[in-house]
Amino acid sequence: MILVWLLGAIALLGLLIWGWLEWQYRQRPGNRLAFAAGQWNLEQYDSDHYQILGTPELINRTQALEIMVPELTAETTLLSGDSLDGIQVNVSIVPNHPDAEARSDGYWFAYIVKLRKRTQFKVQVDITGPGLRSLKALWVRIHYMTYGPGGRIPKTGHVIVPLKFPKSDAIPAWRTTPQAEVLPIPTHLLTHLDTSVEVIKRYVAPHAKPGDIVTLGETPLAIMQGRWRHPATVQPGWLARRLCYYFLPTSSLATACGLQTLVDVVGAWRVFFAFVGGAFMKAVLRRGGGFYQLAGEQARLIDDVTGTLPPYDQFIVLGPEAPQLVVDEIEKATGLGAAIVDVNDLKAVKIVAASASVNAQLVAQALIDNPAGNADEQTPLVLVRPLA
Repeated sequence: MILVWLLGAIALLGLLIWGWLEWQYRQRPGNRLAFAAGQWNLEQYDSDHYQILGTPELINRTQALEIMVPELTAETTLLSGDSLDGIQVNVSIVPNHPDAEARSDGYWFAYIVKLRKRTQFKVQVDITGPGLRSLKALWVRIHYMTYGPGGRIPKTGHVIVPLKFPKSDAIPAWRTTPQAEVLPIPTHLLTHLDTSVEVIKRYVAPHAKPGDIVTLGETPLAIMQGRWRHPATVQPGWLARRLCYYFLPTSSLATACGLQTLVDVVGAWRVFFAFVGGAFMKAVLRRGGGFYQLAGEQARLIDDVTGTLPPYDQFIVLGPEAPQLVVDEIEKATGLGAAIVDVNDLKAVKIVAASASVNAQLVAQALIDNPAGNADEQTPLVLVRPLA
């Protein structure tokens, strides 16, 4: 009897230790070596030679752990309005570590990113050949291998650099609506390298007058804020894998990765109770859309893969962050009323945020026919001029 009791006690102790180790493991942040795109510039912009120079960073955000980087390479994709025949791309990477010299042979040697430290490297992309002016953007994928307590974990950082810019002397066409004139304004492909204020000063200011209102799409704003994730970096959990089947196929939450991005933003418990509450509202109260009301603004604004123009059609784009602060900053910097909008071809206009001087009802009516378009028009800005 004593032996049985002793074996039981040992087994119970083993289970307790196992549970404690599992709990400790789940509390650890794991490998959090983060990629930061840094600054990218067009150093040369000739008709037969583009040179792009970038300085990305790797940042160790893992608590109490050093992370090694034994491998790092770059892969590029060109987006163009024409054939890429005859166009060559050459990529070189030079480490710029704070405590180690780069090798002259270009070999990436295994490097340790210490606790709460960061390291930098230079990426030079040379594009040569005929017809470069048809190129729209360069998509750079930085593949880096991390090595630490979790083993070898591959990761990828993404950078998109615009290569084509609208002519400054081009005059867009105004359109007339019952309450206002509207002017869709083309821009280059917006990326993390841009800010809303600078883009508006560059493209809108030449056409604007006092009293005008500038509207900016919520997805382009989120892209400029870097709020886009490749599905490969999203790890769908138990909840997202099961609930995604209950959304309409056209919903951006109808995939496990799309729904998981919402879980990552608002939390699993809120998503779960929004699902339960939404189901109750639909079944008992005969009211649809309950989930989106309960889950919060981000639930409506997430765009899943294919939801926007290339190359962002490969990514999940979240809703913008702090849109009210953005419109207030735009009005302060430019003197124009500003609104962040979500518009589609189904005559649905949602004013996500608007500065104090903006008549939201007038803006919604002016945008009812979606002058910016939902295809590849690349007109994220619309200037609204109220009629007298």
